[in-house]
Amino acid sequence: MTGKIDARLAQLGITIPTPPVPVASYLPFVVSRNQVTVAGQVTLVDGEVRYVGRLGDNLSVEDGEAATRLCALNVLAQLKAACGGDLDRVTRVIRLNAFFNCTPYFLDHPRVMNAASDLMAEIFGENGKHTRVGVGVNSLPLGVPVELDGVFEIA
Repeated sequence: MTGKIDARLAQLGITIPTPPVPVASYLPFVVSRNQVTVAGQVTLVDGEVRYVGRLGDNLSVEDGEAATRLCALNVLAQLKAACGGDLDRVTRVIRLNAFFNCTPYFLDHPRVMNAASDLMAEIFGENGKHTRVGVGVNSLPLGVPVELDGVFEIA
């Protein structure tokens, strides 16, 4: 039987990818009581880096939005795995954190971060609204432009 969130994903035409395998020594997520903390997810698709570069340099705001959305889908993939495949267990998106590999003069962090925030609200409705942090940094693993993590409440 298809759950409410699976039906919503189908309606939106969104496919949750296979969860990426960690690229170093860490867990992709930790479940503690009624919370799931998902480790930083980057722009991996089937084990290959999809976006590389710096926002405000060789990547546009639109590239940053696409990269951030991809990271958010990878966060959701890890969350789905943490929930035993059932995203209906998610009762609240609590917080998203993003790090943007960007030039010192890049100022569109909020716009780029909206790609993840808006996706969560599209999927989870009011329960997808969350707190967030999005900051610029001078480098990220594998040369990616974005790394995104999150904290979620589950039933």
